[in-house]
Amino acid sequence: MKRRDLIKYLSVAPLVGGVVGAGIPFLSANAAVSTAAKRDLIKELGLRTFINAAGTYTTHTASLMHEDVLEAINGSSTHFIMIGDIQDKVGEKIAALCHAESAMVTAGCWSALVLGTAGVLTGTDLKKIAQLPNLDGFQKTQMIVQKAHNIAYVHAPTNTGIEVVEVETAEDLEKAINEKTAMMWFLNLASNEGKIKHEEWIAIAKKHKIPTMIDIAADIPPVQNLWKFNDLGFDLVCVSGGKAIRGPQSAGILMGKADLIKAARLNAPPFGNNIGRGMKVNKEEILGMYAALDHYMKLDHDKEWKDWEARVAVIETAVKSVAGVTTTVTVPPIANHNPLLNIAWDTTKVKMTSDDLALELRNGSPSIEIMKFSPNSINITVFMLKPGEDKIVAKRVQEELSKAS
Repeated sequence: MKRRDLIKYLSVAPLVGGVVGAGIPFLSANAAVSTAAKRDLIKELGLRTFINAAGTYTTHTASLMHEDVLEAINGSSTHFIMIGDIQDKVGEKIAALCHAESAMVTAGCWSALVLGTAGVLTGTDLKKIAQLPNLDGFQKTQMIVQKAHNIAYVHAPTNTGIEVVEVETAEDLEKAINEKTAMMWFLNLASNEGKIKHEEWIAIAKKHKIPTMIDIAADIPPVQNLWKFNDLGFDLVCVSGGKAIRGPQSAGILMGKADLIKAARLNAPPFGNNIGRGMKVNKEEILGMYAALDHYMKLDHDKEWKDWEARVAVIETAVKSVAGVTTTVTVPPIANHNPLLNIAWDTTKVKMTSDDLALELRNGSPSIEIMKFSPNSINITVFMLKPGEDKIVAKRVQEELSKAS
C-alpha cells in the first residue's frame, strides 16, 4: 500500500472497521505491516556501532553514504532495469565528469584492477576472455612494475595470470619492454618511492604503444585526482568508491580508453562465467556510485578542509590540557589525504599504553574507534566524523588520559 493510500485508508478506518474485521483480511494485514515500527537489525543482532575517528578502513566499513546516495539506491531498488543499460548511461556520466573516454562501475578498486588488466590481455576476443587466467597461447603475458610499487596490491592484476616484471630505473624499463609486454602498472600510493615518475612512465609507454594503468584507490582527496591521471595520459585509472567519495563500500570505478573499458566489461558480469563473474555490481550500487561521485564533485572542498581542521583543533586543544601529552598534525601526501592528528604521551606521566586507551574508548559509551600508532601514541582522523562527534571524541580521549595521569 502506498503511503498516500494508507493515509486515505486510515482516515476512514473507523467507518469500515467492522468490514475489515469481518471479511477483508488483505486490508487488515497490509495495514498492520505498514503501521508497524521499523525493524532495527542493529539492535536486534546486538551489533556495536561506533564513532569512526580511525578512517575509511574496510574493517570499519569505510565511509557513510550521503542521503542522495541512499535515495538513488532505494529509488532504483523497486524497478527492473537492464544492467548493461545502467552501465552505459552511468559510464557516460562518470567519464564526462572525470575527463575519460569511458568508464564503468566495478566491485571496488580491486575489481577495477582485475577487470582492467583482463581487458588489456583479452581485448574483445571471447575465446581469450573465457580462458583467463590461463594465458596459454597469449602473445602478451607480462606487466612491468617498478620495484617500489611491487607490494600487496599487485595481487589484483596478477589474478588474471599476468606475469610481473620488476624494474627500477627508466633504463631498466626500456630494456624490459619486449613482445610479451602487455601493460605497465603504476601504484600511485608508492609514487614518491619509485624512481620513475608519472610523466616519464607514460612517455615511455606511449613511445612503445603499451597501455598504462594506475591504481589511485584511496588517493582522493584532492578532488582533482579524479581527472588528473586521465589528463596525464594513463589508459586506465582505478578508484575506490566507498572511501572519501562516500559511495557504496563495495563499489569502485574503472575509467580510461573506450576500447579497454569495452574489453573490461566483457570480462565482467553479466557476460558469462568468466574471471569477473564473482565481481557482480547490482543496479543500486552502480546508480549509488554515480550519485556519490556527482555529490562529491559538487562539494565546496575548501570549506570541507577548513571544517576538518576545526574538528582537529577541538580534539587537539582538549587533549593537550593533560600534562605529558603532545600532539602533531600532519597530512599524508598521497593516500588518505586529510589532516591526521597524532596524540602522544610521556609514559612517566600518563600510565597507559595505546592498547589500553584504544580498549577504553572502544568499550565506552559511545564506542569510539581510533588507530594505534605506537605503544604511547594514537592517530585520529576526523573526516568520517558526524557533526558534533569531534567534541565527544575530544572529551573521551581527554578523560581517559587524565584518568591515567
